[in-house]
Amino acid sequence: MKGLELAKAYYEEYGRPMIQEKFPKYAERIAVGLAGEGSECFGYDDELSRDHDFEAGFCLWLTEADADAIGFPLFRAYGKLPDEFMGVRKEKTSLFGGNRRGVMEISEFFGRMIGCPAVPENGQQWLSIPEYALAQAVNGQVFRDDLGEFSRIRDELKKGYPEDVRRKKIAARAALMAQAGQYNYSRCRKREEYGAAALAAAEFAKAGISMVFLLNNRYTPYYKWMLRAMGELPLLGDLRPSMEQLLTGGGDCSGLIEEICGRVVRELQRQGLTGGNWEYLEPHALAVTETIRDGELRNLHLMEG
Repeated sequence: MKGLELAKAYYEEYGRPMIQEKFPKYAERIAVGLAGEGSECFGYDDELSRDHDFEAGFCLWLTEADADAIGFPLFRAYGKLPDEFMGVRKEKTSLFGGNRRGVMEISEFFGRMIGCPAVPENGQQWLSIPEYALAQAVNGQVFRDDLGEFSRIRDELKKGYPEDVRRKKIAARAALMAQAGQYNYSRCRKREEYGAAALAAAEFAKAGISMVFLLNNRYTPYYKWMLRAMGELPLLGDLRPSMEQLLTGGGDCSGLIEEICGRVVRELQRQGLTGGNWEYLEPHALAVTETIRDGELRNLHLMEG
């Protein structure tokens, strides 16, 4: 059984009755689900995942006012739920989200995930948040949220980056792909500095994977799930085998790099982000930058983002 299924089953078996019995006046105000850190929140867990941080449990998200009213009693009630469910232990928690499960304020959850208690307020805030952190804030599943406050913030984040922020990040990824893959990779190989070439290929791949997520207006997850998640995307997700070959194949991958860049250029053109036909990605980075309306974002360093 996957971690999300385990969490929901544990909630239905023990969590829902506990809430209804002990906190009936708040049953429609407590958001319940599983989201945040961990492969199970992305649905990527397997048998190997169970060697660390895998547990039976779920999250209970409260508004600040409700946390003041019932946070501690709810924390204690959650702690008294069975310590084991379907052969999986429930780890001990500390009050208000001391680890990945249990009772936590809504603002505390998002603050821990993205450094903001709710949706970022401006472009600079958006740019300061790691992509994997945003991916963690919107993964998993909400089992119940009658009040809707937790889901309101989550759904707003799920919409993806504001368009100017997305374009700034796309420009930065294009510039890095050009520098690392189209320029430095081949130069390193010509100098027979094959370790440096491998590092350049890795930088190119990391930027390229992020580019694919941005073109889908999705957040790139933590590095060990990047390729798997990329393969699920509707736009350019089929580039996953090319990225894997680049990272694992060895030999001269200059042609493969150019093929990937060509696919990215065509998608940039299709989305109206560039009108140029250059093979080199840096002019496209500059072209995308010119479409950014927010002057502060537009004037940042090309690779900032």
